Amino acid sequence: MPHRPRILSPGRRTVLRGSLLVPAAALPTASAAAPALALAGRPEAAWGVQVGSVTASSALVWVRSDRPARMLVETSATESFRRSRSWYGPLTGPGTDFTGTTPLYGLPAGEQVHYRVTLADPHDPRRTGKPVYGTFRTAPARRRDGVRFLWSGDIAGQGWGINPDIGGYRVYEEMRRLDPDFFLCSGDTVYADGPLQPGVPLPDGRIWRNVMTEEKAKVAETLDEYRGNFRYNLLDRNVRRFNAQVPSVVQWDDHEVRNNWYPGQILDDPRYTEKNVDILAARSARAFHEYFPVSTPHGSYGSSARRSRMYRTVHHGPLLDVFVLDMRSHRNRNSPNRQADDTTGILGAEQLRWLKRALTESRAVWKVIAADMPLGLVVPDGATDYEAVAQGDPGAPLGRELQIAELLRFIKHRRITGTLWLTADVHYTSAQHYAPERAAFKDFAPFWEFVSGPLAAGGFPANALDGTFGPDRVFVRAPDRANVSPMESPQFFGEVEIDGDSADLTVRLRAEGGAVLFTKVLRPGRVGQ
Repeated sequence: MPHRPRILSPGRRTVLRGSLLVPAAALPTASAAAPALALAGRPEAAWGVQVGSVTASSALVWVRSDRPARMLVETSATESFRRSRSWYGPLTGPGTDFTGTTPLYGLPAGEQVHYRVTLADPHDPRRTGKPVYGTFRTAPARRRDGVRFLWSGDIAGQGWGINPDIGGYRVYEEMRRLDPDFFLCSGDTVYADGPLQPGVPLPDGRIWRNVMTEEKAKVAETLDEYRGNFRYNLLDRNVRRFNAQVPSVVQWDDHEVRNNWYPGQILDDPRYTEKNVDILAARSARAFHEYFPVSTPHGSYGSSARRSRMYRTVHHGPLLDVFVLDMRSHRNRNSPNRQADDTTGILGAEQLRWLKRALTESRAVWKVIAADMPLGLVVPDGATDYEAVAQGDPGAPLGRELQIAELLRFIKHRRITGTLWLTADVHYTSAQHYAPERAAFKDFAPFWEFVSGPLAAGGFPANALDGTFGPDRVFVRAPDRANVSPMESPQFFGEVEIDGDSADLTVRLRAEGGAVLFTKVLRPGRVGQ
């Protein structure tokens, strides 16, 4: 398979110049806290850099300062920066928690781009901080270049945060060494509703130690507390190294706000003084957009999460389009999910119309539907309600299944080929094949759904399957008990590689430690595989 040159890691000079180094105050330790704003000296970018919204010619660079500062970006085709372009970014300040993004345009397609971010004192541009370096590849313009990306989700959940005794989030370093074109984070990027404890006893007598910050000691309610939750994962050196090399495509799910939330919900959780989940969701959405380089028409942040649009299409060359869903912000309330008529469903009517139109207009060989929740896995919410699409009734579609049935029927009748579903959420890894001959609802073309995760959270047993769309669980790897710590069970992530010559798509389900657990090769243009 022809490939453009890949780098295995940033060059030695870059590391020595401090691209991936941060002051000791920002390094994860057992008592680490967020670096305080310091008004003396020069601006610092101890939280590293990130890149998102990468296309064949553009990208969005992110940084956070420790004080008000002007963001300056330079790009170059080489690590030496002998020939570079300069980009003047925004003035970071308290209105965005001192974060900022700078859009880059006119980049060469399918090429490695080196960049460095410098923060300058707004009152004295000569007073600049130490540059922070990163690199990324733009999307290819040629089909023959191929594409390779990773996906997973679920970070710092169920009480398992950054543990310095095991080297923090080690799986990020393993993913970085694979040097993918980008990383699809399938939601639960933080656990704003999951406070951490300094120490957690394990069944074998060991103690799990967490890096602690003020914001991670309680459930998030205020904007600053949500910001602190998004900031927490950046304390991990592995995450910062990964972000400096691998662009991200990020979506959200429930734990960015509160477990199993839905619009209009009023909480009865005594941990919360703010009971209106729409207010909490709006605060989280603002912090989300401040802490990830995401270009979406998110508009203003009012009292409703519906004002912050998360769903979008990511075009990554002739071979791949990624349709990033938001199965959280537009859903109806969680219920027994057996209503015979449901126009809202889990996507909302507007998002469903967008997805149909985007799939129809796509000219990519492969169309990845990035879902933050699985389709045929039964995910309960309490004793009687359900959290995802399925509700355990294997008969004709009911509740939220009606909307998915409408979408699957549309894909079949419009003869849209090359679709597959990727998700995380359930904290294990599996592969499901859906086929009408096994299903109660039969008016759809066969397709695959692949599940991976968690990246840094508790592992859980496999969920039951719902037979409405005829899933066959071809592979599964899951713990045999709930909330198994990352010290007891490997973390999981998936890999997708599209060959530039044949356009074959290979899915690999991976476990931390290097093992490839399952591999499936899909052929372009075929139905059902």
